Formats: sequence, structure tokens, C-alpha cells
Amino acid sequence: MSDFDSLVEDTRATLRRIADAFSPAVFASSLAAEDMVLTDMILRAGLPIGLFTLETGRLHKETLGMVDRIRETYGHEVKLYRPETAAVDAYVAQNGMNAFYDSVDMRKECCRIRKVEPLNRALAGNKAWVTGQRRAQSSTRSDLAVQEDDVAHGMVKFNPLADWSEDDVWHYLRANKVPYNPLHDKGYPSIGCEPCTRAIQPGEDVRAGRWWWETPESKECGLHVVDGKLVRIKSVPA
Repeated sequence: MSDFDSLVEDTRATLRRIADAFSPAVFASSLAAEDMVLTDMILRAGLPIGLFTLETGRLHKETLGMVDRIRETYGHEVKLYRPETAAVDAYVAQNGMNAFYDSVDMRKECCRIRKVEPLNRALAGNKAWVTGQRRAQSSTRSDLAVQEDDVAHGMVKFNPLADWSEDDVWHYLRANKVPYNPLHDKGYPSIGCEPCTRAIQPGEDVRAGRWWWETPESKECGLHVVDGKLVRIKSVPA
């Protein structure tokens, strides 16, 4: 068995363990490449892990189009969680539609309203959640573990692709003919909300196009942060 095949089997085993020992569990998908790897593994195996995405109201049309691609390919409906309309309206009325460009605090408040609060609703009532995070994605994720205690949400958090490289992700997608966001073919290795994501230049870090006006240390949307720190307080052996 090749190293890649072993990596794939280890990831599938992690997902089976989540389904068997941590039900109910949910997968928070950004609909990007990594998350399509996990989507394919979960749905093809028929694992009882819920699948949702955060529909922030500022996503690219290509990203939203992946919801239809998943339905067409797997016959599965992705659950959408949207921000509270009143909170979005209040932010825009007080600060402007694109105030997130003005400061890190304004950007994080926008992420809190559009992502963090809906995530909290999506996770409620579950024992575990799954993400597509990888260590190689950024400096803020370099110590990522496959399994972690998420004390903020009172549950276990799994990052089954923590050990995967960018090449591993694309090898899997192409070998298994998995649909993926067409923005990846236009220079977008990491995809978030449309106004906060740009294509990168050759040689740039894979997350250079996310919040490109900020320093690398601040480039997290808050989904994995509590009190300004990454929710990585205690790692649990996989």
C-alpha cells in the first residue's frame, strides 16, 4: 500500500470512528477542495455525519453552485445556515457594507455575525464536528491535531485532513472524479467570502488571497477562535 493509500485509509477510519462513537456529528463544509474530499468520503460511505455550510450572504456564485453539484453528484442536500438578518442590517447601517476593510476588528465582527453565530446554531446538540483544516494551510494551523477537545462548544472537534498536503488533496479529487469549486482553476486555492478573497500569484502562500490586507497572524475568521485564541486548548490522541 502506498503512503497516499495509507493516508486515505487512515482518514476513512477516522470518519468511521466519528460516526460510530461520536453521534450525532456534523461536518462544517466551506465547499472548497479539502471539504470536497471529506464530502466524497462521507457520502460515498453513507456515514451518518450531517453536512452543512455557512451561507454568509457574500459567497461567490461558484461556491454556492457547489451545493447544486453535491445534490447532482451524490443526491444529498447540504444544509445552509445563514446569519441573522437583523444583525447584518445593523452592522451595515452602522459601519457600511464593506467596513471589514477598515480594521481587523471590523472584519472580525463581520465574520462573527456572518459565520460564528450561525456556526454555533449549526453545532448545537451535536457531540462532534468535523472540519477540512490542514496543517500546511497557514502558520495559524501548524500545530493542528486530528482530534481536539473544543471546550468552547463542549464537544470534540476532528480535523481528518490535518496530515494532508495540497498535492494529496488534488490527487484524491482527480483520482475519484470529485466535483470541485471552479474558482480553484482560476488561482483561488483558499476560498471564503467574495470581497475577502482574491486569486494568488505564483509562489504566494496558499492563504495569501484571504484577507490579503491583514498580517498572516490575524487571518482566521473566528470559527476556530475563542477570546482571541485558537480553540486548540487540549489535543486528544487520535
